[in-house]
Amino acid sequence: MSEDTFRSVEIERTSMGNYVARNVRGGSLPMGTGEDGAFTPVELLLAAIGGCTAIDVDYITSRRAEPTRFAVEVTGDKIRDEAGGNRMENLKVEFTVTFPAGADGDRAREALPRSLQQSHDRLCTVSRTVELGTPVTIVDTAGSVED
Repeated sequence: MSEDTFRSVEIERTSMGNYVARNVRGGSLPMGTGEDGAFTPVELLLAAIGGCTAIDVDYITSRRAEPTRFAVEVTGDKIRDEAGGNRMENLKVEFTVTFPAGADGDRAREALPRSLQQSHDRLCTVSRTVELGTPVTIVDTAGSVED
């Protein structure tokens, strides 16, 4: 892996069921089991899917006009079954975007459907990864004993 393609986060336990994810730039995000206000891992997955597409769409449409409203709702059903185990189904990303009246707003409105399609089909790394079903490798490096 080259430096320009490698991505990573580190997750550290803060207490039972509570963790903090950190990126290499110093950002941190609490997560947990959903017993408090912290996001659960599933909510973070939904946020990542919506956020990735939102960034793509925002960069494309905002070149034409600044939106007066830009909201994204991501929904899905968490299911459990014997065949596939726990997973999400029926994932849906719904955009509510409005632009001001006028020629610039018209150009942004015209670009919106195309930008949504481009994000879905090739730009959004998160949703592309989910849809293509990239394997996840789990490695256990446990076994060390604290002195």
